[in-house]
Amino acid sequence: MQKLTVKEIEAKLLHVKDRHDPFLKNCEQDERKTVQALVKKWLKQYQDVQALKKEFERMKTYEKQLKEKGYQWIAGIDEVGRGPLAGPVVAAAVILPDDFYVLGLTDSKKLSEKKREEYYQKIMDKALDVGVGIVQARDIDKFNIYEATKIAMQKAIHNLKVHKPDYLLIDAMKLPVNIPQTSIVKGDAKSISIAASSIVAKVTRDRYMRQLAEKYPQYGFEHHMGYGTKQHLEALKHFGATKEHRLTFAPVKTYIKR
Repeated sequence: MQKLTVKEIEAKLLHVKDRHDPFLKNCEQDERKTVQALVKKWLKQYQDVQALKKEFERMKTYEKQLKEKGYQWIAGIDEVGRGPLAGPVVAAAVILPDDFYVLGLTDSKKLSEKKREEYYQKIMDKALDVGVGIVQARDIDKFNIYEATKIAMQKAIHNLKVHKPDYLLIDAMKLPVNIPQTSIVKGDAKSISIAASSIVAKVTRDRYMRQLAEKYPQYGFEHHMGYGTKQHLEALKHFGATKEHRLTFAPVKTYIKR
C-alpha cells in the first residue's frame, strides 16, 4: 500500500463500489491520515447512496402495489403555482417505466434549481409519457385557484399523448374523471411518479415566469416567480397589475390602478 501515493489511492477509490472491496479494506489499514480521510469520505458517500437507494425504493411503493394489482399506465400528477400573485398554475402528469431509476428524485421544493433542471431532463428522456396543463391568471380569477388547479390537472391528463392512464396518483387532490385514483397528502415526497410530475410542473412554470421577466422586467419575476415578495409588492404599487396578475388575489386588489 505504501507504494501508492495518496493521489493514486484517491483515483482508485473512485472506482470502488463495494463496501467489502479488498482495496478499500487495505486502505482502512493504511496509517496515513490523508488516506484515512479519503476512506472516511468514501464511506460517507457510500452511506449517502445507500440512503438514497432505500428512499427511492420507498417512493416506489404505491406504483409497485398498483402494478401487482394489474394496473399498467400509472400517472403521477402534481401542480405548482397556487400561491403566487402572478402567472399560471401548472400541472403535470407523468407515466414512468418500470425500470426508471434516478436516485435523489423527490419533492421539487426540496431541490435546487440546478438539480430540478437536471432531473427534468432525465424525466423527459426516460418517461413513457408526459402531459402538461396550464391555466392562466384570468381563468384563475374566473374559477378560483382550487378549481383552476383541478382544470390544470385534467388538462395534463388529456395532454398525455402516448398512453391513456388506467390509474392516477394525485398530490392531495381528487379529480372528477372516470379513472381510478388515489389522493396522497404530500405525495411528491411519497410517490416517485408524483415527485417526477412536481419537477416537470415546477421547471415548466419557472421557465414561463422567466419569459415573463423579459416582457415585464420591472416586476422581477425571475427572482420570485410571481410570489408576493417585498420586491413584487413594491412593483405592483408603482406599476399596477399586468394581465398576468391574479386580480382576485387580495394583495393584487390593493395595488390595482384604476
